[in-house]
Amino acid sequence: MDKIRLATVWLGGCSGCHMSFLDLDEWLIELAEKVDIVFSPVASDIKEYPENVDVCLVEGAVANEENMELLIEARKRTKFLISFGDCAVTANVPGMRNMLGKAETVLKRCYLELGDETRQLPHFPGIVPELLDRVRPVHEVVDVDLFMPGCPPSAQRILATVEPLLRGELPEMKGRPMIKFG
Repeated sequence: MDKIRLATVWLGGCSGCHMSFLDLDEWLIELAEKVDIVFSPVASDIKEYPENVDVCLVEGAVANEENMELLIEARKRTKFLISFGDCAVTANVPGMRNMLGKAETVLKRCYLELGDETRQLPHFPGIVPELLDRVRPVHEVVDVDLFMPGCPPSAQRILATVEPLLRGELPEMKGRPMIKFG
């Protein structure tokens, strides 16, 4: 039997969902027998999102151009995409900057008004990704196959979501243990 091609993506967020994924502890050994991790910030140094990914967990909100490009590429190349954690599902904490308005207003507030003695706007095209005017949850940019809320989702919730997928089944996303936010 072919192994499932699994990817994880980290957009605008704290990486807490990936840390919770690592909390799967010994189950990660079982998982490694059933999947090939083909893209992940915690398991590889692959720079380009690969073709023919079976399942992808997308952590974080869409906050800059680089996030947008990676997410669109991941959706094109993935059969089953999961919005992984509250930032991906709702934009959560990264989305709080939306209250300040457009990206220019946010940058001026952070780097000029609140900056230290070397106040300047970061502008290094090709090095520093341009902020989007509005932070968006994943489903506002691409179609999502499954939502896994949590800040971060517990290891038990991640296991209960991923394990059925390995058997070709859909997980049951109902009840407090599976759908509670925060």
